Amino acid sequence: MRFMIMVRATALSETGAMPEQSLLAAMTAYHEELASAGVLLDANGLKPSREGWRVRYSDGKRSIIDGPFAETKELIAGYTLIQVRSREEALEWARRFPAPFGETADGEIEVRPLFEFEDFEPSEPIERWREVQESRR
Repeated sequence: MRFMIMVRATALSETGAMPEQSLLAAMTAYHEELASAGVLLDANGLKPSREGWRVRYSDGKRSIIDGPFAETKELIAGYTLIQVRSREEALEWARRFPAPFGETADGEIEVRPLFEFEDFEPSEPIERWREVQESRR
């Protein structure tokens, strides 16, 4: 089972301020533990939304909306992708995730499972997508 641990953005993370060394050390140690346990798939921080854009789909048309985006509570500042045996194991790893903006700062992470091929009814598009994924490895 794969899970994504998403760090919710804050007004501070949206300024582009770099984390303090103590937080970088805590995050590095945590991710080293994930890697040693063989469950880490990927992890990264995201630059502020002012450097990104959204594509909005409406009435069959696409429009580009440049950042920054006002609602920081709806933004993601970073993520960690893990592959574990169970929801309970993912929950245990999530409990150990360092406070994303330092121990005394407000912060929040969200954890959600990813869809797996087994979640879908067998079909030609699903098999094609599986082949795309396997060709990347």
